[in-house]
Amino acid sequence: MTDTKLQKTIFLKAPRSLVWDYLTQPEHLAKWFHAPKTPLAEGETLEMFGTTSGDRLIWGKVITADAPNHLEYTFTVGPMGEAVSTVKWTLTDVPGGTQLALEHTGLPQGEAAFGLTLALDKGWDDHLMRMRNDIHGDD
Repeated sequence: MTDTKLQKTIFLKAPRSLVWDYLTQPEHLAKWFHAPKTPLAEGETLEMFGTTSGDRLIWGKVITADAPNHLEYTFTVGPMGEAVSTVKWTLTDVPGGTQLALEHTGLPQGEAAFGLTLALDKGWDDHLMRMRNDIHGDD
């Protein structure tokens, strides 16, 4: 069996420095994802809270924060139980903006976990669309 891995790539009309802020700064994360109470920084605990509920939804640890190139953190949500996955973001300059690549690995395996994989897959699509819309000023 191969490991389950989610991969996404989007292109943004923005410099890497701005996209980096959308990945690490609470005021920007709250616009498209979930809000931490402090900026994401290497070696620090990761906790993200629902923007309306205030409930802790995601937790882990920031492994690497190499601005504005690469961000990596462990990622756990309640439905994963004790499982810990890893989220890696890579930012690359492209003519006119930034290519943002996401790789989410270490997801729970097997048929019983497939519903969670589908939910995370759709969730990342929805979150990335919100990021793009906010950065581009779309409704």
